[in-house]
Amino acid sequence: MADHSIKGKVVLIAGGAKNLGGLIARDLAGNGAAAVAVHYNSAASKADADKTVAALQQLGAKAVALQADLTRAGAVEKLFADTIAAIGRPDIAINTVGKVLKKPMAEISEAEYDEMMAVNAKSAFFFIKEAGRHLNDNGKICTLVTSLLGAFTPFYAAYAGGKAPVEHFTRAAAKELGERGISVTAVGPGPMDTPFFYPAEGQDAVNYHKTAAALSPFSKTGLTDIEDVVPFIRHLVSDGWWITGQTLLINGGYTTK
Repeated sequence: MADHSIKGKVVLIAGGAKNLGGLIARDLAGNGAAAVAVHYNSAASKADADKTVAALQQLGAKAVALQADLTRAGAVEKLFADTIAAIGRPDIAINTVGKVLKKPMAEISEAEYDEMMAVNAKSAFFFIKEAGRHLNDNGKICTLVTSLLGAFTPFYAAYAGGKAPVEHFTRAAAKELGERGISVTAVGPGPMDTPFFYPAEGQDAVNYHKTAAALSPFSKTGLTDIEDVVPFIRHLVSDGWWITGQTLLINGGYTTK
């Protein structure tokens, strides 16, 4: 029987420098992960990545920060190669990378469309591809998407539309990698109380989102708190391995499918 515990496992987290990715890294290290590669996108997030690495080391895990622009397939391939060289072949690969754009479709330029698809869809495709190539058997792959995949709403065509293909990437990879015991999932949080959320939203929209979930009155912010998402991801990449090919919306009753 395969060992699905986190203890002793090697983890790669794309977008692991801060916010949800940083908390996932700390949580898995605290639950016994032996080594964690913390990916960050650019120099602007290097300090956060270094801070997370230091926190992981204090928790007893080997840790390394690795920079890469994941919108380039070659960079994703190199990220996995660098991870293997630094801490070993991963057992768990989690991709939290994403970019929000809130605009009417009529105002979205070709350059904006291309960027949104590159960050939200292309990077996810090649991350799953390389994870499938490089993970140990019985590994786990999890990609962050969005609860907007269960919404009927304007203005998020490029963002939610860019995340939507990840659902099928997840299903296809789950079928293709199942014979190796690898489970593949996607997690769609509701609007989260992080700096990722606020810049795209006006105050009226923020006020709406803070009351939109069925359980909003019981959240400290009204939004999805990253602390409430992490336990589900921990479960999916450990004892929850029997869940595969699925997209789970974790949002307190904000949207459903």
